[in-house]
Amino acid sequence: MAGEEAASKGVVHRALTAVGVYGLASGVRGYVDTTIRWCWIPNWLPSWCPTSQKDLQAAETRMLRCVSCSFTRHFIPVSNGCQLWTLACGGAGSRGKTPLVLLHGFGGGVGLWVQNLDALSRGRPVFAVDLLGFGQSSRPHFSKDPRRAEDQFVEAVEQWRAKVGLESMILLGHNLGGYLAVSYSIRHPGRVKHVILVEPWGFPERPDSSEADRPVPVWIKALGAVFSPFNPLAGLRLVGPLGPSLVQTFRPDLRRKFTSMFTDNTVSEYIYHLNVQTPSGEAAFKSMRGEYGWAKRPMLQRIHRLRPDVPLTVVYGSRSSIDCDAGGALKELRPYSHVEIMTIRGAGHYVFADQPEDFNQRVSQVCETVD
Repeated sequence: MAGEEAASKGVVHRALTAVGVYGLASGVRGYVDTTIRWCWIPNWLPSWCPTSQKDLQAAETRMLRCVSCSFTRHFIPVSNGCQLWTLACGGAGSRGKTPLVLLHGFGGGVGLWVQNLDALSRGRPVFAVDLLGFGQSSRPHFSKDPRRAEDQFVEAVEQWRAKVGLESMILLGHNLGGYLAVSYSIRHPGRVKHVILVEPWGFPERPDSSEADRPVPVWIKALGAVFSPFNPLAGLRLVGPLGPSLVQTFRPDLRRKFTSMFTDNTVSEYIYHLNVQTPSGEAAFKSMRGEYGWAKRPMLQRIHRLRPDVPLTVVYGSRSSIDCDAGGALKELRPYSHVEIMTIRGAGHYVFADQPEDFNQRVSQVCETVD
């Protein structure tokens, strides 16, 4: 019986080989592998995507042309030969006040604070930083381990603080920047006088899909499985020369947020050049997030490690799709600490751009309580 079974398998194997099934399967595997490598390895970017470091610099300069306050931009060296691109502003009247440090969200850069710099720097020094792996900052290789990748972000901020010479600061973070602001404050609480979280990412735990009121549809799970090997912005690189027009077509809201300053494609061009460079911080973010965008290391699980005397202010937009329950959870988990939740009416996820006047006023009021 065993001999007949082996002979039968041999016949099937020869038949499949004859019709090219194995060759087809090998070819498909090779194609998928090559495609994934293209989305991860940026060697082909200069000839395919219409971008460069100079293009990004020029786009940022165009974004900042409407800023009235005096400012400087320069690289601050950190470890391993890396540098953090930094914008600093604030007049003589702001001396002696606690500096405000702005950390952008995923895919952002210092230019997106263009509607906030003038107002926020009237009362104190303001520093806007391109996170390691984003914007014009160095784009090193990050660990694929979520804990170590987070450490790389946080330690770069600490080394930056020491090089700039700040004894303490008010730390404001949007989206991913909010997550990293709390991570930094847990490790270096003596350097932070107040943490302002603007639509923060990565705080709640992923809900149990079996208990959720709205279970995830099968087609979304399938899409998640297909695209999980790719970096989040790989598609923007993959379309090459079509990228700038796609940003304008599919994200017209980004342009509308800055209509008080720009009537052309300045914002869309800046967003494009920010996000088609070497995927460094982007790859780190991919390592830190799990399925459907939930953090692999939810911050609410560690918030008890944040010193009770570090105040928290959480800012949400009333029209945002981000779940604001994390703010309430912070209040419950820190009953003996200052936790304030603010909601800005008419604002979406990009609160600081949607309602800049209200945002600037609220943040300035929080900062005044520090001094």
